[in-house]
Amino acid sequence: MSDREREGAHVLIDTYGRVATDLRVSLTDRCNLRCTYCMPEEGLQWLAKPDLLTDDEIVRLIDIAVRTLGIEEVRFTGGEPLLRPGLAGIVERVAALAPRPQMSLTTNGIGLKRTAPALKAAGLDRVNVSLDTLRPDVFKTLTRRDRHKDVLEGLTAAREAGLTPVKVNSVLMPGLNEEEAPDLLAWAIEHDYELRFIEQMPLDAQHGWKREGMVTAGDILASLRTRFELTAEGADERGSAPAERWLVDGGPHRVGVIASVTRPFCAACDRTRLTADGQIRTCLFATEETDLRAALRSGAPDEEIARIWRLAMWGKKAGAGLDDPSFVQPDRPMSAIGG
Repeated sequence: MSDREREGAHVLIDTYGRVATDLRVSLTDRCNLRCTYCMPEEGLQWLAKPDLLTDDEIVRLIDIAVRTLGIEEVRFTGGEPLLRPGLAGIVERVAALAPRPQMSLTTNGIGLKRTAPALKAAGLDRVNVSLDTLRPDVFKTLTRRDRHKDVLEGLTAAREAGLTPVKVNSVLMPGLNEEEAPDLLAWAIEHDYELRFIEQMPLDAQHGWKREGMVTAGDILASLRTRFELTAEGADERGSAPAERWLVDGGPHRVGVIASVTRPFCAACDRTRLTADGQIRTCLFATEETDLRAALRSGAPDEEIARIWRLAMWGKKAGAGLDDPSFVQPDRPMSAIGG
């Protein structure tokens, strides 16, 4: 057995030498918003409850991942993970694992005012909150829900509970909020949030995404520089993180841009993804999945589940190729596979 094969027996490594240490766990496909870049106004056909992983199954898979596969960070996603009834209990049980992974949560923020203290007490380390606009009317247009105030209150609650650094994720859309980048950054600095802009990606259920006309990383940076001085942080600081970051006016505040379309970062990817119905996805844009739920429910031992997971990771493709005309959009929306 070669050194690479021995290493691969204990970690999630692919044929390009990338090692996954970051696990994204989708807890539900349901969401209480209807963001235009994610799903249609009428919603989607949700997964049947028997198809969803149980709390015990989720914790067992995370345990296998951190104990035998080298996972160091766990991010809970959805859909909207705060809609998962057993969320705090899952967090508490994962916090008790050895080794203990770092835990974060990506949320739309609507339920954070109520849940932030309990999540912190359970062991959650920090949160990412999606907020695309400072204007309630634009928020209602983008999300088809009048909940802007709830998100702002949720952000405050997260900061006060100590779920820091609180990161805010914003997607800019042509004709709606594309001019808000400087205002969003000024607001984030004022409230001590770390802002990250995300290029709109082709993960909408209605397949309405178009490469032409999207607000690119270059557009965002040009807009920010009309008001702020940005200094690139550099590749060494970035590591495998998806966001390129800039010091704002010399620091200490930073702003990030995740440019999945125009500046893909696949070569440094360190992620593996578990869907709410127990499928492994090696990439957000993968067109294939590997079923762990069936193995779980057939009584497979941990060693067999780890073997299936490693095999799935070994087959990970080189990259998403979003800027390639031959790119095929995944047939599952972001709400079903986790952001």
